[in-house]
Amino acid sequence: MKIALASDHAGYSEKERLKPLLRELGLKVEDLGTVSEDSVDYPDYARKVALAVAGGEAEQGILVCGSGTGMAITANKVRGVRAAVAWSVETARLARQHNDANVLALGARTTPPEEIPHIVRAWFDQPFDGGRHAERVEKINQIENESRIEEKR
Repeated sequence: MKIALASDHAGYSEKERLKPLLRELGLKVEDLGTVSEDSVDYPDYARKVALAVAGGEAEQGILVCGSGTGMAITANKVRGVRAAVAWSVETARLARQHNDANVLALGARTTPPEEIPHIVRAWFDQPFDGGRHAERVEKINQIENESRIEEKR
């Protein structure tokens, strides 16, 4: 599985620490930046990952910023992306299991660094349950499609 990975300056160190874990899990990693702790705008990097996932260039994405929230908000603006902020193993599992989330957003400033590898492992260990949850994800897709139609009017 190919993963698109990116961070802003606040998440840079954590992003770099995640690469060996992702490779250990057998994942191919495409690092879309940033390349240092110099200040950057998180929307630029969230967009890169979201477009890679939505465009099929990567099956899933991981974003790391200070809280994970800004990255998730940005990524969710791209059609076909379901980004979720996970701050615990349980929130990561539920995002995959119930929401079929395809982008994981992590907060480097809000999540203890020793928890992040456990969260990432849980994310990739948990498949989507489907069933009644698939119907709910389809409703999300319908809302997304309806909002696109409204924008054109």
